[in-house]
Amino acid sequence: MAERLLQASRQRRAKGMTAAAGSASRAALPLLLGALLAFGRAYVLDDSDGLGREFDGIGAISGGGATSRLLINYPEPYRSQILDFLFKPNFGASLHILKVEIGGDGQTTDGTEPSHMHYALDENYFRGYEWWLMKEAKKRNSNITLMGLPWSFPGWLGKRFDWPYVNRHLTAYYIVSWIMGAKRYHDLDIDYIGIWNERSYDINYIKVLRKMLNYQGLERVKIIASDNLWEPISASMLHDQELMEVIDVIGAHYPGTYTAKDARLTKKKLWSSEDFSTSNNAMGAGCWGRILNQNYVNGYMTSTIAWNVVSSYYEQLPYGRSGLMTAQEPWSGHYMVEAPIWISAHTTQFTRPGWYYLKTVGHLEKGGSYVALTDGLGNLTIIIETMSHKHSKCIRPLLPYFNVSHQVATFFLQGSFSEIPELQVWYSKLGKSSERFLFKQLDSLWLLDSSSSFTVELQEDELFTLTTLTTGSKGSYPPPPKSQPFPPIYKDDFNVEYPFFSEAPNFADQTGVFEYFMNMEDPGEHRFTLRQVLNQRPITWAADAASTISIIGDYKWSNMTITCDVYIETPRKGGVFIAGRVNKGGILIRSARGIFFWIFANGTYRVTGDLAGWLIYAVGQVEVTAQEWYTLTLTIKGHVSSGTLNGKLLWSEVPVNFPKNGWAAIGTHSFDFAQFDNFHVDATP
Repeated sequence: MAERLLQASRQRRAKGMTAAAGSASRAALPLLLGALLAFGRAYVLDDSDGLGREFDGIGAISGGGATSRLLINYPEPYRSQILDFLFKPNFGASLHILKVEIGGDGQTTDGTEPSHMHYALDENYFRGYEWWLMKEAKKRNSNITLMGLPWSFPGWLGKRFDWPYVNRHLTAYYIVSWIMGAKRYHDLDIDYIGIWNERSYDINYIKVLRKMLNYQGLERVKIIASDNLWEPISASMLHDQELMEVIDVIGAHYPGTYTAKDARLTKKKLWSSEDFSTSNNAMGAGCWGRILNQNYVNGYMTSTIAWNVVSSYYEQLPYGRSGLMTAQEPWSGHYMVEAPIWISAHTTQFTRPGWYYLKTVGHLEKGGSYVALTDGLGNLTIIIETMSHKHSKCIRPLLPYFNVSHQVATFFLQGSFSEIPELQVWYSKLGKSSERFLFKQLDSLWLLDSSSSFTVELQEDELFTLTTLTTGSKGSYPPPPKSQPFPPIYKDDFNVEYPFFSEAPNFADQTGVFEYFMNMEDPGEHRFTLRQVLNQRPITWAADAASTISIIGDYKWSNMTITCDVYIETPRKGGVFIAGRVNKGGILIRSARGIFFWIFANGTYRVTGDLAGWLIYAVGQVEVTAQEWYTLTLTIKGHVSSGTLNGKLLWSEVPVNFPKNGWAAIGTHSFDFAQFDNFHVDATP
């Protein structure tokens, strides 16, 4: 390997590559030289005493919840370009791991994701978009690791209790069915399965799950637990040998780069199985760059997984723009390749799962950290970060103060690395926008004339990757279309006989699940509709509302007219609504305000100022019954609103003082079947 590296290096050198990154053409970039700069504090990278822990990869999460909702609606070629920036090797983030939500019909942060089993005798492995996303990731990287984790569960598993462990075997069957469906219908091999995101685990359930996996021939599927804190799962494992044997990885969320003593005592793999959750600006990039190194330096975590992979949900929902990149405008095709994509590349493009960390990793004398990894075949990748406290705060946990200052560091390559002739150099500078560089390739370093050492001058908020690998690249495409607001006039008649996805474009379900539906009993105008398909409350992860609701449009909309055909399926107690200026969603959906126009199968109507129905503006009798189609129209203009039923004015002059703006929406009074058709909104000023 050393001879091959030397030969390749000489060939590149013969083509005129310089040995120094501090040449005149790089005057604005950092000084980084082989032996020409005075020695700084010495750091040794050596494998003579063996290697550290096995590296398991860097990844990101789709879901938890509905965070990739808008991505599927992007037109080509922009959708494929976004996917390339996320998953294509040696192009962008080049992720090693994709973790997806196992949809459970409940609200799980920014929306609901549909279950593959809404009801006990129901199985459908084509709902939602996670199957599609996993396949797209696999197309680009056949070696990507796939993980599944439930946040919520369909209500039938709880038998009227908000608890998934009422029947452990039934819940294990539900999860194993998802894994088997992924293989049978999509040829996807799930590598890791979780228990219940950030909620209680059940020791006996974990054991049952392992046995059922083995019984179905899925011994290769590994279990990660408990996707919450390091404790009490670590202590439980230390006191239960059978539990210790069935859990392969301990996964903790937002660990602040540290692990717990009991977790280390288990000698299991330790992962930060959800991290980041920070705005994808320069601060978020600094957070990501710091924890990718320090999760191992401080906590021996061999994988870090970001929430979330791409911000493809309405920005005003909770934690807007907290993905590695932003793609929230399928109607325009606009997307943004944010800084965390290139911070990821510093690690992902120059490592692979199965590499090993060196034992010789650590902190820099004046702040920052360094790690080094090898494939055991002669390749070496070194990642150095000097993220400052001011520019690397994650959303959680609280970051204790530390100081980073200018320093000079000299790295000595020893052991099997002493004969490495050349290192490729990639560089990012965060912090002040005027000084910012992202994933810029510098001139390579020639090491044979420098006693296998190099010296680097380090400032605050810098990131260096030095590697023997020559395959890295900063991928690019022509600029996408310019950003545009949601179309102020929007129509959808849902006339799609064979939908590619189960959900209609741009509708974002916040409680309940709204799916394309073929109405076999109506061969006429309403043969194809959008149907709310849940008939019971799911086992919740967040505070789902009592009423189902799906939002759409531009949060800045103020004046609007919404028209929709509605069909109540449940006699007497059923009800539906259309709404405007809806001001909250996601985990805050229960407290959503707006103007809600309801009709009920018992022959009444209601106008409320909130989804919960506490703020009643108008009530009355109306000729409405179940299993008939009606056309509702809601008009909001300035400080007043009005509503019509089948074109006839039903109520008017209802004051609207709050909120001033928000989304349009449709929904049902409770978890009952109902249908919607010919949706139309006009929000022109």
